[in-house]
Amino acid sequence: MNNLSQRLAETTAFIRSKTRVVPYIGYLTGTGLGESAESMTIDTAIEYRHIPHFPISTVQSHKGRLLTGRLSDCPLIVLQGRFHLYEGYSSMEVTYPIRLMQKLGVKILILSNAAGGLNPSFNPGDIMLISDHINLTLTNPLIGPNDESLGLRFPDMSGAYNPELISAAEDAARAAGLKLQKGVYVGLRGPALETPAEVAFLQTIGAEAVGFSTVQEVIAAVHGGLRVAGMSIITNVHNPADPVPAGVEEIIAVAQKAAPSLETILKGVAGKIYETEIR
Repeated sequence: MNNLSQRLAETTAFIRSKTRVVPYIGYLTGTGLGESAESMTIDTAIEYRHIPHFPISTVQSHKGRLLTGRLSDCPLIVLQGRFHLYEGYSSMEVTYPIRLMQKLGVKILILSNAAGGLNPSFNPGDIMLISDHINLTLTNPLIGPNDESLGLRFPDMSGAYNPELISAAEDAARAAGLKLQKGVYVGLRGPALETPAEVAFLQTIGAEAVGFSTVQEVIAAVHGGLRVAGMSIITNVHNPADPVPAGVEEIIAVAQKAAPSLETILKGVAGKIYETEIR
């Protein structure tokens, strides 16, 4: 057993000793979005600092808590706060929670993030379903020897964002009268925000939202055989011809305002999963 496998075994055993829930869905919240699963029935809440081998979230608005429970009767695990390359964590550390969820039996991963809009038709507060991504972080969590117990050496990323989950999210939004955007997310390393020239470049290559997370986690999830859905809260919209500074407090405020709508979609997806795949 390699070091990663040993650590995962110890972390998995610890979580299983604390909860009766066997999660089917895993939900990872982004900046300002820790409250987007408030209506779940909580079985267990554990601070990251108490979990063996778990990184510690250092970013403002990332609570650093692991929750297990049920949402729309569907068993799930929620991670309130993620880890980023710009915090100094490696790709393996950033994706450690994904590997943990895989070991706990999670079948579906839903991710949320706060992102800058690159599509001029977007508005702050919009929710964008991620249809695909571009990895410009210059790293990948699968670099190095492949652990066959976690996944295949060369995972196919052509359908990384599951069409059925996208459709379920669209149905949930439609039923609630919520408008959804859809587009390509580009992941950068950060933490410096984009220059106008960088924004223009990202628009040229087809990106419609930009952020500092998500792509590492999705790669690890696909490698592990999880079905994935991703949603970005558009916190500000870039215009390289007329750049406007974006403050962290403003970004968090926009994300927090959109959290209830995000939760409505999450509940709808969880309910559909429970009805069609579990019950």
